[in-house]
Amino acid sequence: MAGSSTSFQVVCPCCEGRLTIDPELRAVIAHEAPPPRRTVSDLGAALGALSARAAEREAKFREQMEAEARKAKLLERKFEEGLKRAKDSPDPPRRPFDVE
Repeated sequence: MAGSSTSFQVVCPCCEGRLTIDPELRAVIAHEAPPPRRTVSDLGAALGALSARAAEREAKFREQMEAEARKAKLLERKFEEGLKRAKDSPDPPRRPFDVE
C-alpha cells in the first residue's frame, strides 16, 4: 500500500476552493483558491457607489469641521467667563506656596 496512494480533490463548501487531499497522510497537501467574485455587475454601478461614498465622506468631514468650530467658540466663551469671574473676585488668587 506504500506508494500506491492517489490524492483526490474536494471542493470546500465554505470558500469553494479546491483542496487536494492525500488519503495515506490524511492531510490537505494543496489548496487552490477560488477565482475572485465580482461584487458589481457593471462599471456604472461601481462608479455610482464610489461617488456616493465620496459624498458621504465629504459630508462627515464638513460636519466635523463645524463641530470643531463650535468647540473653539465654546472654549473661548468659557475662558472669557472664567477671566471675568477672576477679575470680579475680591480675593486674590491663592498661591501654591501659601498653602504649605
